[in-house]
Amino acid sequence: MLVPDRKAVRELLTRYASLRIAQAERHTPTAARELEDVSYTLCVMMGTSAIHEAIAKADVLLLTKGTSRAADTDGENGLTLVG
Repeated sequence: MLVPDRKAVRELLTRYASLRIAQAERHTPTAARELEDVSYTLCVMMGTSAIHEAIAKADVLLLTKGTSRAADTDGENGLTLVG
């Protein structure tokens, strides 16, 4: 099973929160579209169809220890292959 990159998830959650705040303060079509895009991306990344589920799963991912099940590296660029 693929596990989303923690840094990317954290960045998306931060962007999501910022856009929600911006929309609450002053609704704009541009921010609304960005919020929709970020919400969709979070859902895809976390394997859910609802943003609240995606946020919950992202929180769990970020709260778990950074242990991975690294099985090997590819030998060329040091990328870890998760098994």
